[in-house]
Amino acid sequence: MTAQHKVLVVEDEQVIRTALRRLLERHDYQVSEAGSVKEAIAQLGDKQFDIVISDLRLPGAPGTDLIQATRTPVLIMTSYSSLRSAIDSMKMGAVDYIPKPFEHEEMLQAVARIIEENASRQPAAKSLEPPPEPPVPGMIGSCPQMMELFRRIRKVAMTNSTVLINGESGTGKELVARAIHQLSDRHESEMISVNCAAIPENLIESELFGHEKGAFTGATANRTGLVEAASGSTLFLDEIGELPLEAQARLLRVLQESEIRKVGSVQSRKVDVRLVVATHRDLKQLVIDGDFREDLYYRINVMALLLPPLKERGNDILELADAILARTCRRLKSPMLRFTEEATQAIATYPWPGNVRELENAIERAVVLAEDEDIGTELLAIDLSGSKRAIRTLLERSMENPGDADDGDAAEELSLEDYFQKFVLEHQDQMNETQLAKKLGISRKCLWERRQRFGLPRKKKQA
Repeated sequence: MTAQHKVLVVEDEQVIRTALRRLLERHDYQVSEAGSVKEAIAQLGDKQFDIVISDLRLPGAPGTDLIQATRTPVLIMTSYSSLRSAIDSMKMGAVDYIPKPFEHEEMLQAVARIIEENASRQPAAKSLEPPPEPPVPGMIGSCPQMMELFRRIRKVAMTNSTVLINGESGTGKELVARAIHQLSDRHESEMISVNCAAIPENLIESELFGHEKGAFTGATANRTGLVEAASGSTLFLDEIGELPLEAQARLLRVLQESEIRKVGSVQSRKVDVRLVVATHRDLKQLVIDGDFREDLYYRINVMALLLPPLKERGNDILELADAILARTCRRLKSPMLRFTEEATQAIATYPWPGNVRELENAIERAVVLAEDEDIGTELLAIDLSGSKRAIRTLLERSMENPGDADDGDAAEELSLEDYFQKFVLEHQDQMNETQLAKKLGISRKCLWERRQRFGLPRKKKQA
């Protein structure tokens, strides 16, 4: 017979606490109770538990204080529909949260899953391996794609390998390059950045490789190129897909021979440069089109890093928005501002085609125009019609019959909020919560948050 799993329930309302204890005991859990954080911490010091289930709002200290007080996984319960409070509890280390009133099956599934996931991590925790490393310098993110990116950045930084960073415009490719440089053994020297698209084509070879006096009209003195200036450090070439073919040939020589030859010179010079390049273009297609040298492509594609677009980074969007808002307020010497719930919802929903750069610009505009401490949706100037189109596209892709013209027309005619409510009300009799969330292209948690926000209770199952 397997040992019972031990659960600590922290809830100040006796009725809820007792009901939850009885539910768990019926399913063979050993349950202890506490009415406050203080009582819970006392029990955590005396006993070992597999999970703590705590209300968010408690007398005295909030339930999130337990996260700092124990290594036991904490599942937060909340009857508040605030997206911010739930996300904040997850940021602080809660393993998950669940809405009140909760369905019995949903609670049991969450408890079983968390205990199983924590048990699977225990052998790793007992090993001599160091704890997970924090995100890399200057970057924010905790979604799986970013955590994998951070791992690769740390791994590649200590080598001299050439790195190719792929990502849409505005995703922060230069931040990745700077992180690689800061984590490398070249960090004491300044990294040199060059945007290949910003330099006129007839000057780019001179800028990168330097020139001798008299090499061409206007060359009145010797000039040291940026590649030579970066010797001993890191050279970051942004938008390398815009580099002319002649300059590509010279760059290939740098990678092959570790030497440069200035424009107009017959002598070569040795250089020690770590090259990091970035592009938002498909270099393979440029090779096929004859606009990019194939041999150079294979030389720079030693280690490729992919930056996800902002719309695919989940709750990172809100974390970034908060950090950008605080940074912008400090830079503009403005009082510290905050987003309204409507603005938070808009930020989380909008697809951000311009990625982090667009988010930064929207927030800076809002800070400049703000007349009180709250930033509303109107100050962000977000075009939510784009979100409506995105949701409609997701629905059309996932529905078995994508030619449902009524839903498509509604997405254009209704507001985003109205369309969400219309879709849920029309489909919740035929779909469960997981299916509804999938059709809408959102998570189940996000679906629940929006149900709470718009007052759309879930349908009760028929007995």
